[in-house]
Order: sequence, then C-alpha cells, then structure tokens
Amino acid sequence: MAKPGKPVLYSYFRSSCSWRVRIALALKGIDYDTAPVNLIKDGGQQFSDEFQALNPMKQVPALKIDGMTIGQSLAIIEYLEETRPTPRLLPQDPKKRALVRMISDLIAGGIQPLQNLSVLRQVEEQQRLAWAQKAISSGFNALEAILRGTAGKYCVGDEVTMADLCLVPQVANADSPVMKPHALPQDGHRWADRLSHRRVSIALLSAGVAGGREAEDSAPEPPLPPRLASCALCPLPSQPPHPPQLRA
Repeated sequence: MAKPGKPVLYSYFRSSCSWRVRIALALKGIDYDTAPVNLIKDGGQQFSDEFQALNPMKQVPALKIDGMTIGQSLAIIEYLEETRPTPRLLPQDPKKRALVRMISDLIAGGIQPLQNLSVLRQVEEQQRLAWAQKAISSGFNALEAILRGTAGKYCVGDEVTMADLCLVPQVANADSPVMKPHALPQDGHRWADRLSHRRVSIALLSAGVAGGREAEDSAPEPPLPPRLASCALCPLPSQPPHPPQLRA
C-alpha cells in the first residue's frame, strides 16, 4: 500500500512509455510505489472505471505525485525535471534542449504509437507484423539521420538526457525476436551501444527489467536484448563502435 505523500506510478512492464518514466525515477533517486495496470489481462485493466477516473485517456503511465496525477511519459519526465532537477535530463543550453525534445517527440509520437495494440488492431491481422516493422524502420531511419548531427556520447552531446530515456526502451522493443531482423536499420544498434554508461545501465536493469515483476503474477520478467543487458559492466567507448551485424 502506498505511503502518504509517496509517488505512485501506474505502469505496465511491457510499456516502453512506462519504462521511460521508471528510468527517470531511478536516475533521480525518487522512491515510489508501483500500481500495476495490465493492458491485456481482463480485457485491459486500463479500461476499468477506476483507472479511467484516474486517467481519462486510459493509458499508462500515470504518476500520482505532489497531490496531482500526470499522464503522458514526456510530461511526467518534464515535471520531474522541473521539480527534482538533479541529475539534469534536459540540457541548460536552449538549442540542445530543443534537440532533446525533438528526438523525444519523434520517438514518443512518430515511432512508438505505431506499434501499439490499439493501432495494430486497425490493420488486417495477417499484415500487422509487416506493417509495424515498416513503420518502425521508417522512424528509425529518420531518427538516425538526426542523431548523426546531434550525438556525442549520447543522443545529444555527452550527457544523458530525456532523449536517451526514450531511445533505450524503443530499441529494446525493436530488437525483440518478433520485430527482428527488419525493424532496425543496419547501424541502428550503435546508439544502444553508446548507452553503456554505468549510471544508465543500472537504472535500466533495475527500473526496466526488474520492474517487470509488477505486472503479472505468473509472467516472467522480460529479458533485455543481450546488447543492453551486457552494458552493466561495459565502459563507455570514446567513439561509436563499428555497426554490429543484426543477430538472427
């Protein structure tokens, strides 16, 4: 049961949007309780009257914090940044800050929604996988063209930002056995490989994967792709590695 005043995250462990927020909370060291919302069980627990009263959009994540409830992952991260600014996830430089928001919006609005069940259900069942692969691949091609002009060690410069928090879960989804080998461009993995900074990796492993315990009593934790899971002890390369071949 949530303690008075303690933030509560309404989350589903397979949701990349929820994963972004879990990483932000972990990086900022914010203690919180989790209220699991299973998007599949019982026809989708997000459609319950109780959850709809909390978030009329019937989506996760939603965060109860400071006496209010915030929906939409980027709005949540921005609020955490404004009220709990350490460590910083948005650059001080306004130009870099705009780039971070552009990349975050591209992923959150131009890639991720196209693989949502609510969208895929509008496509003929036999065509869903191919349609999702094409949509995600198109988004990643555009993203990589942008990253070539913005990236240092991370998506924008040499500091971890909100853009990286959006990228990691999206790469994990695109790198799934269902989506491979078509969802990511040949050099798509280099950006995941950049995120081997120990601080981010620990947050990924604890917030992204261990957070999977929340969702289904009988469900195993979803594994990270080996490329991300192995990052826990990897040093950060000074230069991006040669693009690895996609694994079968």
